[in-house]
Amino acid sequence: MDTDLFVAWFEETARLVREERDRLTRLDAAIGDADHGTNLDRGLTEVCKALADSAPESPAAVLTTAGTTLIRRVGGASGPLYGSVFRQMGKALLTPVTLAGFSAAFEAGVVAVERLGKAALGDKTMVDALAPASRALALAVRDGVSVREALDQAARAAAEGAKATIPMQARKGRASYLGERSIGHEDPGAASAVLFMTALATVAG
Repeated sequence: MDTDLFVAWFEETARLVREERDRLTRLDAAIGDADHGTNLDRGLTEVCKALADSAPESPAAVLTTAGTTLIRRVGGASGPLYGSVFRQMGKALLTPVTLAGFSAAFEAGVVAVERLGKAALGDKTMVDALAPASRALALAVRDGVSVREALDQAARAAAEGAKATIPMQARKGRASYLGERSIGHEDPGAASAVLFMTALATVAG
C-alpha cells in the first residue's frame, strides 16, 4: 500500500462522489440540508488539486493533506468529520504500510469521528458504515487474507451498515430533529462512507 495507491484512493472517491452527487443530495434532502453531495464533490475536487500540487511523499502525508483540505473546503458537518478521520489516520499510519498498520490507523480515524460527532453505532450517522468497515478490516488481519480481499470485505461491511440505517431513527445531527420522520431514509453520511470504502477496494485490485 504505497503513496500512489493512497492518491488513487482519493481520485477514485472523487469520481464516485461526482457520479453519486445527486443521489447523496437527495438522501440529504430527506433528513438534512440537501447539500451533502454538492459539498463533498467540491471538497474532493479540492483534495485532488491539493494532492497534485503538493506531491506528498508518503501515505501518511496523503491522508493528512486530504483531511486538512476537507476540513477547510467542505461545508456542513461532513468536512470536519471526514477531515478528522483522515488527519487522525495520517498521524497513526506508519511506513511502510501493512494491512495491519492500515487497519489500526483506520480504527484510530473512526474513533476520532466518533468523539468529534459524539456518535456511536445505531445513531444513524457515517459511523454506522465506518465502524463495521473497521471491524471487517481487523477480522481480515486476524484471518490473514490478502489486502484486496480485506478491502472488499470492508467495503461490503460499510454497504451493509449504510443499508441498516434506513429503519433507524436518527439520534445525532440535523436528522435527529425530525424524530420518527427520519425513519425510512438511508443516512447520507453512511452512504458517502460506502463510496470511500468502495473506491479503496477498487484501486487496490
